Amino acid sequence: MRYLSRRQFLASTAAAGMLGAGPSLLFSGRPALAMPTTTIRAGTRVIEVNGRPATVFGLTQPDGSHGLITEAGKSFRVRLQNQLDEATLIHWHGLTPPWQQDGVPNLSQPPLPPGASYDYDFPLTRAGTNWMHSHHGLQEQRLMAAPLIVRDSAEAAVDLQEVVVMFHDFTFRHPNEVLAGLKSGGHGLAHSGPTAAVRGGQGAPMPSAPMDHAAMGHGPAAAAVHLHDVEYDAFLASDRTMDDPAVFQVERGGRVRLRLINAATATNLWLDLDRLQGRLIAVDGIPVEPTTGSRFEFAIAQRLDLLINLPREQGAWPVFAVREGDTKRTGFVLATKGSVIARQSADTQHRADAVGLQLERRLRAAVPLPQRTADRRHTVTITEAPGYVWMLNGAVHGEHKPLSVRPGERVEITFVDQTTMAHPMHLHGHHFQVVAINGQRFAGAVRDTVLVPARGSVTIAFDANNPGKWALHCHHLYHMAAGMMTTVEYES
Repeated sequence: MRYLSRRQFLASTAAAGMLGAGPSLLFSGRPALAMPTTTIRAGTRVIEVNGRPATVFGLTQPDGSHGLITEAGKSFRVRLQNQLDEATLIHWHGLTPPWQQDGVPNLSQPPLPPGASYDYDFPLTRAGTNWMHSHHGLQEQRLMAAPLIVRDSAEAAVDLQEVVVMFHDFTFRHPNEVLAGLKSGGHGLAHSGPTAAVRGGQGAPMPSAPMDHAAMGHGPAAAAVHLHDVEYDAFLASDRTMDDPAVFQVERGGRVRLRLINAATATNLWLDLDRLQGRLIAVDGIPVEPTTGSRFEFAIAQRLDLLINLPREQGAWPVFAVREGDTKRTGFVLATKGSVIARQSADTQHRADAVGLQLERRLRAAVPLPQRTADRRHTVTITEAPGYVWMLNGAVHGEHKPLSVRPGERVEITFVDQTTMAHPMHLHGHHFQVVAINGQRFAGAVRDTVLVPARGSVTIAFDANNPGKWALHCHHLYHMAAGMMTTVEYES
């Protein structure tokens, strides 16, 4: 998918004479088709944010393509080259490799030293919208992430344009500085907005926006819900802000598949199609029964696949991602050739609600797990201690007790959140079905990341069909860095 910045798009049409075009960043466009063996280089790149250059990490192919597109049924043959002056390791988020190739430092394999390379080779059994990102230190916070799209070969015959967009939250501060501020009680921000109380005692609690936990009967304490503990300088869509968004050229009356990835460090989003309607057909790369709408909850690390039928007239249609509990947003534009692209503000007129589980409750898997009684059940409690310590079952990673499973078992895990923040929980090496929210059973979506509401609970079910040692963690990256990770380990 080739796309332009707003300035580049205007320069290529008659509209450029009216609105002008300035210098713009070069961007590699869509990931290239996978070759039998593809090299992915972990290195640095420079992007522009709010008119300032920023050096960030990247995962690129030798031709500059950012990320990877391949097909189900092929082998995932990738050579990871570390071109950094520090160690790194990449996790293939959404894929189900042998556990030794999962890319988690000192769990599946050692970190990759500077200048070294490692060859991955395992079968791709399932199509879907996935992504790759560092699981080493605080590198993902510096945009060490890229799309990893696995197509179904049958999709090539469908008259459908694809648009792949990855969203980030961005700060010019180094992640070490942010984490140090969180641990010292500053929590990296000034204010969380009227839909949430401010963390760290920096403000009085304020009424929360409508969320599942707001109706759980916990009295006044249920209002003290915290949405943000890090403040950001910008929010990015394909490395761009709303000042100069990515523009994807589309056809009048065309059909577009949006493959959207929330790669933010600490920000849940609302996906807002503005004047368009879309059919949600997959979450986390796994098909669901289609759901039509224009706004969709979009938690950290989740993916949304949407089908859009564009109007038959010429035009430009912005698509926004809005920070929960805030007016800040980013986005991109779908535009026909020659159309005028209006400037869009980086702020909405109305503050967005908190992201909850309204959408999750409605989702149904296109192919649910076979009905079966669980052979094993685990409960994972989520708690917080002073000094910005986040724990699962009362322990930080490294002091944790693994969750044991046996091959062939149906396993259920119930996450019980005893904190005032929601947590996007991600299980490596498996896809699970959401089977209960706050104790209410239902047959929900199959996915790999689910948001657990503050003071609420979510139950997931999966079949233990991929033996190994697997990470289970919160995908709010500063929570994970502060201890919020455990493991699921198979008994022999």
